[in-house]
Amino acid sequence: MDTLSGLRSDDEKHLSLHSTKCPVTVAAMLPVLAVHGGAGHVPKERAEISCAGVRDAARAGYAILRAGGSAMDAVVEAVTVLENNPAYNAGRGSVLTRHGHVEMDAIVMDGRTLASGAVSAVKGIANPVQLARLVMEKTSHLCLTAEGASEFARAMGIQEVPEESLITDYARMRWRKNLQPDANPVECQMGKMGTVGAVAVDSEGNIACATSTGGMLNKMEGRVGDTPCIGCGGYADNKVGAVSPTGHGEAIMKVTLARLILFYMEQGKSAQEAADMGLAYMKERVEGLGGVVVVDPQGVWAARFNSLQMAWAAAQNDQLHYGLYAGEDFSQPIEQPEQNSQ
Repeated sequence: MDTLSGLRSDDEKHLSLHSTKCPVTVAAMLPVLAVHGGAGHVPKERAEISCAGVRDAARAGYAILRAGGSAMDAVVEAVTVLENNPAYNAGRGSVLTRHGHVEMDAIVMDGRTLASGAVSAVKGIANPVQLARLVMEKTSHLCLTAEGASEFARAMGIQEVPEESLITDYARMRWRKNLQPDANPVECQMGKMGTVGAVAVDSEGNIACATSTGGMLNKMEGRVGDTPCIGCGGYADNKVGAVSPTGHGEAIMKVTLARLILFYMEQGKSAQEAADMGLAYMKERVEGLGGVVVVDPQGVWAARFNSLQMAWAAAQNDQLHYGLYAGEDFSQPIEQPEQNSQ
């Protein structure tokens, strides 16, 4: 397939969307998983690697679901794949702080029990999403931060990695570029190496979400954004659905975007409608841009954004859907090799 940027209409102004148009049974729609790789602007030369990465993550998470695994297992696996991919702002590839360091945030949430775990400002961890899951499963807390999170990681046997192993040449180049006095970190951050996330419903109807990020480009040391904050960087509830957002963290936090979208779904709005309403409110109220992946208990999913782009992929009924620009919804069999998708 050609570069996705060459396939969009120049006058496309609407949000990316997906909704099920045909009446089908819930059993036929489950399991399902949707992932995102960041909302904003992806440079043309990085568009294909960004899209290929979310497709790989969707395949990995869906394979767990298809084998009877849980929604939590699936979202953690999908996000782990993205953390290991240097094309994204999570795990390896994370953006750098003002002083040139890596500080990462992550969250997971189990819609069956509303259990959640998160970490913030962690260093030297290859996969913060896995540490967040351990916070959920092994402590009575919801979030651990900085050195406390690192101490917990060591107690759990999580191997520390050298900071340099998490820093890419691309991240260091952008860090230097954005040290300039006239640089706009928010504008430059959005989606070029995106926050990653996933939502899923397993065959038993259980729902989960996971989100992971390196934060904002050239942020102050100790800055914590939306990702590890429950209701902001993610939320999952078997009774309503799950959301994983991406975008400007401070804007997402001000409107508690993930929970806001689920509130609209509680009022009877579809996943697509609720996502659009939440994003529209964030833009109107605090001038925030971003995107989300959303799923409801019946397996209806949506990938929506009000930024220029958002790399996303979703797997359902052994089909892989994906896109980058508004209006795109490419599809192929889930088992189709990546090299044959051209």
